[in-house]
Amino acid sequence: MARNVILMIAASCILLSGCAGIKNIQDLTYIVSIGMDYDEEKDEYTVYLQGLNFLNVAKQEGGKSAEPVPIFVASAKGETLNLAVRKLYKLSEPPLFFGHVKTLVISKRIVQHKFKEVVEEVGRNRSIRPTLHIVTTDESIEEVFNINALFNYPAIYTVLFKKDFYEVAQNEIRPVPLMKFLREYYEPMNAAKLPSVKINKSGWKAEKDYPVLYFDGYTVFQNKKYIKELAFEDSLFLNWIMENYIALDERVEEEGKLAAAVKLESPELKFKYEENAPSPKFSIVLSIRADLLERVEDISPDRLRSLVEEKIKTKLRSLYLDGVERKIDYLNAGEKWFRMRPEKFAELKKHGNFYLDENSLTDIQVNVQILNFNSYKFNE
Repeated sequence: MARNVILMIAASCILLSGCAGIKNIQDLTYIVSIGMDYDEEKDEYTVYLQGLNFLNVAKQEGGKSAEPVPIFVASAKGETLNLAVRKLYKLSEPPLFFGHVKTLVISKRIVQHKFKEVVEEVGRNRSIRPTLHIVTTDESIEEVFNINALFNYPAIYTVLFKKDFYEVAQNEIRPVPLMKFLREYYEPMNAAKLPSVKINKSGWKAEKDYPVLYFDGYTVFQNKKYIKELAFEDSLFLNWIMENYIALDERVEEEGKLAAAVKLESPELKFKYEENAPSPKFSIVLSIRADLLERVEDISPDRLRSLVEEKIKTKLRSLYLDGVERKIDYLNAGEKWFRMRPEKFAELKKHGNFYLDENSLTDIQVNVQILNFNSYKFNE
């Protein structure tokens, strides 16, 4: 009997010894964001690491700490991402841990000069999860990483760390996971978009200006090439019409004067392609649900609906024509077309010309259904 007890204790010790190398969560420096910049003259990268200690973050969960949580930002230079990060290991105690990286921030200099190399390296790096979000910026990355959320909450509550599109409220641009971006980036007939993060220093104040981060538009790529920066209003409209997860507040004008404000939701975009066309030729049908938020002028429901439909149609056509001019397929019309017609796509590819022109979009139909008039009464 005693011999069996001794054997059981010995076996337990053997099993427990397997956990001896595991560190407590407070004994690691958790890297939650990686930033990358590029110096064209020196052909050199600068890598930034944003580090948090989970013990400090845990204090925030039950109730906000009276003292601001410090943000630690490390930086190093090198010929590649890995060679730059290598220099920081000897300077980091508690040791670095990359298993919880949530966001990759890339400077506009990298977008313009070294994007292909960086995105390929990041895509094959096994230490980085394909679910992390990727954004661009023309701000100082060090300054971006040193900004807390409102009320001195930790940086992980800023826009850089929105978990997915379900956390996005109305009138916001959604985050983009690396895996989704790469899928669109490598498509031959598709526009790929990355949100651009900016710093606003005047919107909020707490005795003095309180800087906050926000998404200010899209960095747009087509056929694995950087094309342009898309302004916020166009980016928001495109995000709303393509993603279908946010609501959009829109002003309605009549004869140049504000007549009403509406909330637009649940857009349903459908393409109708001409069967025998050698390149994409299509019409669009867009169905929208809307709520009346404010009525500024005395306007009938039918007139309101007509004005909203006309405005959406005008914005959609304007965005499409801008894409044709810059060789961007904002609406991803080409992807849907070539998947059903691979042989025609092969013919287009031989010529090397952009597959859309002003006449490719033959018609736009917008159907708005106003469901809620917000207790406003209309004259019969």
